[in-house]
Amino acid sequence: MATGTPQRLGLGRELRIKQSRDFARLRQEGRRLANGCLIANWRFLPGDSPSRLGVITSGKIGNAVVRSRSRRLLREVFRLHQHELAQPVDLVLVARQSLRTKDFGEVEKDFLTTLRKAGLLK
Repeated sequence: MATGTPQRLGLGRELRIKQSRDFARLRQEGRRLANGCLIANWRFLPGDSPSRLGVITSGKIGNAVVRSRSRRLLREVFRLHQHELAQPVDLVLVARQSLRTKDFGEVEKDFLTTLRKAGLLK
């Protein structure tokens, strides 16, 4: 058994990318990789800052229910694996149309594969 308190896996408002200028900066200065049901855009941050997440779901993937479910899935996958990142990043995940038919396990697999290919995991 592990001793001590477990690491908290929260994803509060301060860890989310909300402003359009931050999304634009990532698009201009960041790197991009498409894999499976998502597209990842990222930019490395200084070592003392926390990783942040932004999620984009277009109207092309479905109605409001489908888009909300997609955002929840992507946020939850990031929340569970945020402490496995090699260094802090601003990460924007863009949902692709294939995400609408996937369950949590498949989304998690695509997420981890994308981060592994990008070299973002420890």
